[in-house]
Amino acid sequence: MQQPFTYAVVGAGAIGSFYGGKLALSGRDVKFLMRSDLKTVKSRGLEIAEHPGGASDRDHSGGVAVGPHRIHLPHVQAFGGTEEIGAVDVVLIGIKATANEALRQLIGPLLKENTVLVTLQNGLGNEEFLAHHFGAERVVGGLCFICLNRTTPGVIDHYGEGTLSIGEFQGLPQERTRRIVADFVESGIRARVVENLITERWRKLVWNIPFNGLSIAAGDIPTNEILSDEGLRHLVHELMEEVIRVAGRLGHEIPDTFIEDQIVRTYPMGAYKPSSMIDHMEGRPIEVEAIWGEPVRQAKRAGVDMVRTEMLYRLLKKLTA
Repeated sequence: MQQPFTYAVVGAGAIGSFYGGKLALSGRDVKFLMRSDLKTVKSRGLEIAEHPGGASDRDHSGGVAVGPHRIHLPHVQAFGGTEEIGAVDVVLIGIKATANEALRQLIGPLLKENTVLVTLQNGLGNEEFLAHHFGAERVVGGLCFICLNRTTPGVIDHYGEGTLSIGEFQGLPQERTRRIVADFVESGIRARVVENLITERWRKLVWNIPFNGLSIAAGDIPTNEILSDEGLRHLVHELMEEVIRVAGRLGHEIPDTFIEDQIVRTYPMGAYKPSSMIDHMEGRPIEVEAIWGEPVRQAKRAGVDMVRTEMLYRLLKKLTA
């Protein structure tokens, strides 16, 4: 009988804390690398506040909605350094792509011969970074189609259900990938194995490029305000069409019907604040290169222009400098 996987979460923000927390709640051995939240989580534990009605259920002051379903993990294995955690089977990487250089020091103490690195980061280029520094054979990517915010230390707000897609950086899914997905499914996560990881990354960019970008460029506004403005809503469509067109040129076919699917699923989110917008409002670095810059560069190398995306990219570089 196979031994259960042991997990480490590097980057315990909204994404890392949510997925790591769900695994821990189901009985998996999960250790969290934490910095700013370390003291709070060690004393109070980790809490996931489920808001099934979407972000529109928040009260008018911007606080947590009245009556969310709260899940409490009272005892969390939280550490201030990866040396304290030691070697594990699976590393879940939730750190922002802007901090990738820090992974060169953080990952080492977590590795043994067959340790798998699962990046849950946004944008393009993260798997390549990990492959370059730690070996492509270790690298797996995870695409988180989910609405999460961490606005209070140790508390994750979760809106809607969401899905998690996991695939190998190189080649077809291996048994290890299926075991990781099975762990997530048994933890109550809608997770699936995908055969083409990079296609899934472009599918996620169809939403991230317009909504994360316009939320900042239009003055730090949530998704419902983007959709209620006719001009911005039209620009969302144009940006999505551009991403799908370029993805197709690069060999990643996405049907045009995907656009309407993404718009329809965004309305129930209500006044949802994309993660990039929250980072901007709180003065943290934005993943400008991974989400907007790298797609533009890959398109140019293929001889394709992303006029609207490039304009948004250059504007965001200026706004977040």
